[in-house]
Amino acid sequence: MKLITSIWLAIALLVAPIGSLWASEGGKLEGIDITVNINQAEPEELAELLKGIGIDKAQKIVDYREANGKFKSADDLTQVKGIGSATVDKNRDRIIL
Repeated sequence: MKLITSIWLAIALLVAPIGSLWASEGGKLEGIDITVNINQAEPEELAELLKGIGIDKAQKIVDYREANGKFKSADDLTQVKGIGSATVDKNRDRIIL
């Protein structure tokens, strides 16, 4: 019985650090620097890497970019319908141009 308990404890200790890397939001990795170039990324990448951005908003970002040219700052995302300054602020450290 002690052997089984010891084995389970060892497994738990090995797996715990890996499990702590997963964020609660969509299985994204936490503890690594996540950046996304909003002037180059496809909708799927934007939806996966930006907090609070689903595939519909991600497509709006790409549509806006194609119609109006490259974003000059992260704050330009507020020009996209449905994206406010709060969304930009929580993604500011992820957004690159």
